[in-house]
Amino acid sequence: MRPPTQVGQASWPVLLVILMPLPWKVVPGTGRLAVGPGFHVVNNGCPESAVARFRGRRSGRGPGLTVTCGQPAPEWPTLGEDESYTLDVTEAGARLDAPSATGALRGIETLLQLIDSTPAVPALHIEDRPRFPWRGLMMDVSRHWMPVEVIERNLDAMAAVKLNVLHWHLSDDQGFRVESKLYPQLQQLGSDGNFYTQDQVREVVAYARDRGIRVVPEFDIPGHTTSWFVGMPDLAAAPGPYQIERDWGVFPAVMNAAGDSTYGFLDAFFGEMAALFPDPYFHIGGDEVEDPLARALQPQFILRVQALLRQHGKTLVGWDDVLTPGLAADAVIQAWRGPGTAQGYRTVVSYGYYLDYLRPAAQHYAVDPGQATGTLGGEACMWAEFVSAQTVDSRIWPRMAAIAERFWSPAEVTDVSSMYQRLEPVSRWLEGTGIQHRANYLPMLESLAGGQPPGQSIAPLRVLGDASEATGIDVRSVARYYTSLTPLDRFVDAARPESEPVRRLEQAVTRLVSGDPSELRDIRSRLREWAANDARFDGSPAELIPLSQNLKSVGEIGLDALQYWEAAQAPPSGWMAAQNQALDAFEQPVAQVVLAAVRPVRLLVNAVASR
Repeated sequence: MRPPTQVGQASWPVLLVILMPLPWKVVPGTGRLAVGPGFHVVNNGCPESAVARFRGRRSGRGPGLTVTCGQPAPEWPTLGEDESYTLDVTEAGARLDAPSATGALRGIETLLQLIDSTPAVPALHIEDRPRFPWRGLMMDVSRHWMPVEVIERNLDAMAAVKLNVLHWHLSDDQGFRVESKLYPQLQQLGSDGNFYTQDQVREVVAYARDRGIRVVPEFDIPGHTTSWFVGMPDLAAAPGPYQIERDWGVFPAVMNAAGDSTYGFLDAFFGEMAALFPDPYFHIGGDEVEDPLARALQPQFILRVQALLRQHGKTLVGWDDVLTPGLAADAVIQAWRGPGTAQGYRTVVSYGYYLDYLRPAAQHYAVDPGQATGTLGGEACMWAEFVSAQTVDSRIWPRMAAIAERFWSPAEVTDVSSMYQRLEPVSRWLEGTGIQHRANYLPMLESLAGGQPPGQSIAPLRVLGDASEATGIDVRSVARYYTSLTPLDRFVDAARPESEPVRRLEQAVTRLVSGDPSELRDIRSRLREWAANDARFDGSPAELIPLSQNLKSVGEIGLDALQYWEAAQAPPSGWMAAQNQALDAFEQPVAQVVLAAVRPVRLLVNAVASR
């Protein structure tokens, strides 16, 4: 299949439907498929569990779907399997054909998006397949614990945007998170009681399998291993005692690479874990070993670990720190420190996809996994220093959907405006998968407001929240002292990485200064709301008082600029410089959030001056 010649551009039929990731080929048809009662599914050889989930989410809607699979589902998803499908929608119904069960899973998710985006789906023909075979999300459950239900609802959202690898970061200095029956002291003393039983691991792996998602475990060694040594200090290169780390950073504790007993332990441990995780790829971390002696022994350690994994039928995956002379050619390198670090090995790219920095979706979207030979695909990383089970969904989604498009869609799909045009409705659609990236916002604000019910009591906080964006690990790690025991329940934890209301206002201001006055009333209303909000804010939490006052000033600057614009009047000399200087100050983090409201007001100020 060839990509369409104008995929992602205005002439491509993206305006007819809301889809993410964009398919490789879409051909508009004639007519529409009415979505109504009497829905039925004819299943020709596809996994009944997938069809049942489709029925459960769309029962009673539409005239019907016929889905046909050329091959039955494999026992477990595999790297490089055929995920292509063809979807035809006509007035009479929908037909999905796929050479494999996994392709049918991908096509079902496309049809679900189509049905949700409009009450009458335009007739069309879709041919689709992934650009890369490895499209992943790494979830760190060591630094902050994530129960099974959190993992499973994120698996549902991953399937919805055609991701196919859950990289499960299961151990680090702050916790060892899987039950070992051979070495129970690992989880008993290294987890604070928060770990997955082996039955729970099997449940998650099976849950992922039914959605066409591979689970690649990561047990980080030889560094980031403090939690291992709480129960097994003899594994460490230096004598104990050890305790679970509560701080963040890189710690000196490292596994003893010189002792034969270490490799005997790892051999048994890998054998036990290999039985839990059927995927042939096994991640050993291998990053950030800073002790000079340990670094000198790192090459020997990595090569011996690779040999042990091979004995258990596993292929080594590691961060690019594991590159060492003699590393077998079948190793997979996860590139996190920049492009070109994998030195000819098969590569999974994570550089540019670190979700914990809370960068805007557009910044991640601009990163291409690369065209180099050996690039398997990419993974976004959700490190958990500053996320909890309550907030992790909002730190992953909806930005992960934009990244998923970079992994699936043709390289030519780079239009940021198109991406954002689709991202907001896709974000709402993702709620139907069970993800709570939007649902936890108001409850967190209510808690900050003293637990009062939604409505007038939290309205000022919501105005402030909608105008703000949370900062990520780079700002939070130096702004104040945090540990793994610090509650993540402040305003910064409720605020979104990107403000949808502010982005909509930016778009409205852009249209206004381009000559479309239809947005004028809504722009003025929002600016007045910002200017008046401080008078309604009761000063709690107290850390938000300066932020609230800044929002008032930003609203007032915007109203002044709007007045000059409407009157076609030039501002006084020096006005623009003074306003931009003030906006620069208001854009600095306060209470570890950034006032996103500055952006549309700056657009308006600069437009007035240039006019």
